[in-house]
Formats: sequence, structure tokens, C-alpha cells
Amino acid sequence: MRKRFSIRHLFLIPVVMFGFGYLMVPIYNVFCDITGLNGKTGRISSQQVEQLDIDEQRQVKVEFDSVLNRQAPWDFDPEVNSMMVSPGKTYQTNYIATNQLDKAMVGQAVPSVAPAKAAAYFNKTECFCFNRQQFEANEQKRMPLVFVVDPGLPEDVSTVTLSYTFFDVNSKIN
Repeated sequence: MRKRFSIRHLFLIPVVMFGFGYLMVPIYNVFCDITGLNGKTGRISSQQVEQLDIDEQRQVKVEFDSVLNRQAPWDFDPEVNSMMVSPGKTYQTNYIATNQLDKAMVGQAVPSVAPAKAAAYFNKTECFCFNRQQFEANEQKRMPLVFVVDPGLPEDVSTVTLSYTFFDVNSKIN
């Protein structure tokens, strides 16, 4: 009887582990929706931007943030900390990154928007986050961000925070 109990557990454990792994992405997405973490921004073409109506009567504060871990070999900061924008109008700003090492590095920025419900209304036409960024030793780059806040942004949202986490994705360039 004890042997049968152990065999069932040996088969059940991998099934449960597979199920947990399979459900991780949907669980993570629900967690992000609830907490507002990792709000995914949209991407929009210049032609689509031209079709938006500019709401000159409304001002939304867009805050810019940057995140690195303590051991990161970078300096990474927004050029401005915030700006007031009119929904439907295109704006540009920059982030500045510096490789502090004496060797080439590759970085990738991952965006996040808060509050989470604003993420669907924050669209970028150009962003350094679309591609990996290659840096030579001690190189500094000014990386552009062109964005528009959709006029459909809910009225109760007056501040949108765009945060980028910059990761070292490959310290060896071939």
C-alpha cells in the first residue's frame, strides 16, 4: 500500500509542476494588472498619430523613471523627470545611458507604466526600448523616446509614470 502511494506521488508531482509552469504567464499577467507592475505600453505608427485629435484642454503629467540593480555597470537616467502633455500630441524626450566598464556591453530597456490602466493609452512611435543597445567601452548614448498619450485616457488619470528597467543582456559582443 505504501509503495502504491509513493508511485502516485511520483507521477503527480511532475504533472503539478508542469501545470504550475504552464499557468505562470497568465498568473503573472493577472498579478501585474492588479498591482500595476509591468504595464505594457503600446506602439503606434506616425500615420496613426496624425489621426488622433489633440485635447488642448487637458494636461496630463508624465513622469519618467529609470531602474538599475546595484551591481549594474551603467548610469541610466531620464533627461527630464517629468513633463506636462496634451493627449493626442506627440512629444519627445531622451534617456541617457553610460557604460561604465572598459569593455563593450549590450543593454535592453524594459518599459513599465503606472497606473496599469494607463498603459493601453501610452503609445510610442520611437523608443530605444524597441532594440538592444550596443555600447563600446565607456560610451555614453542619448537614447530617444517619442510618445503620445491617447486622448481616450480615462479622465481620472492625471499622472502617468513611465519607468524603464535597463538590463545587461550580453556582456560579450562577438
